[in-house]
Amino acid sequence: MTTFAAFGIGLATRTLDTGKILDTWYPELGTGGDVGGAVALAAALGHDGGTTTHVLDAEVLAGSELAATDPVARAVAGVTAVTATPAPTRTERVPVATFVADLGDAPVDAHDVYLRLHLLSHRLIRPHGANLDGAFGLLSNVVWTDLGPCDPEGFEQLRLALETAGHRLRVTSIDKFPRMTDYVVPSGVRIGDADRVRLGAHLAPGTTVMHEGFVNFNAGTLGASMVEGRISAGVVVGDGSDLGGSASIMGTLSGGGSAVISIGEGSLIGANAGVGISLGDGCVIEAGLYVTAGTKVALPDGNVVKARELSGRDGVLLRRDSQTGQVIALQREGAAGDWGGLNAALHAND
Repeated sequence: MTTFAAFGIGLATRTLDTGKILDTWYPELGTGGDVGGAVALAAALGHDGGTTTHVLDAEVLAGSELAATDPVARAVAGVTAVTATPAPTRTERVPVATFVADLGDAPVDAHDVYLRLHLLSHRLIRPHGANLDGAFGLLSNVVWTDLGPCDPEGFEQLRLALETAGHRLRVTSIDKFPRMTDYVVPSGVRIGDADRVRLGAHLAPGTTVMHEGFVNFNAGTLGASMVEGRISAGVVVGDGSDLGGSASIMGTLSGGGSAVISIGEGSLIGANAGVGISLGDGCVIEAGLYVTAGTKVALPDGNVVKARELSGRDGVLLRRDSQTGQVIALQREGAAGDWGGLNAALHAND
């Protein structure tokens, strides 16, 4: 029997002139190779067990063993019903099935990357649950518009042609990653500004992302959390934690570092604060204080250490002495979240 680590049934957008893949949307997907409908589909396509994307052909699939009631069969019927008629954006949408042999291997193409990002935002895997090495190089830079993804090459001519036809094209961004909500709307979350959550973000039920909050791909929350600041790529935030307004957590993309930053449960990062080390459970960082790995921190016993030596410890309070300016670490005696904790009413997002 054919096995695979993940599969997705979807629609890929490609340019008419070069066939460049601009995006792939997977309305049906899953992990594991024992999903009946997906296994039957793989067999019908002659899938060889590698990481591959197949263009779906309704005639080829007509004689397969897919049960009409199977969700995979329904998804196949749905995407193959979308014709390849050229869109006004000089693109076409093509029904595809993608199979990933091993999520621990680096992705091989844009379809593969998009499937992994969907798995994250559907909460089928957690951040760092799939290898995303080289993802940027596999994705095209895209002009995201109200008519769908467009190729930046020749875009101004396309805009003029559409304007002449009576449609004023609205551009929302130019980026390799789209906003999550155009592809996945997870249950139990609130998002104040959809532009600030990228596809590939993992938002656990009970998460509230306020208007100035930001969540990057391969990052997010593992439980109910308040996000009013920035969760950078690779960062995970534990249940019951609060990231205050304009606060930030350093990721691994821009700074060249390799350490994976995590925030434990019931922790608070104050407004305008920031952190470049991991925090354990029940930690607090004072508003306005930015702590990097190399920040010199005074301990209660009088010793001074670099903040990286405190990384991952529970119950740490980090603040700045208002008279000397020295950063101080104190051991908190209370339980996680005893700084007041999250307002339950703000996170009942059903």
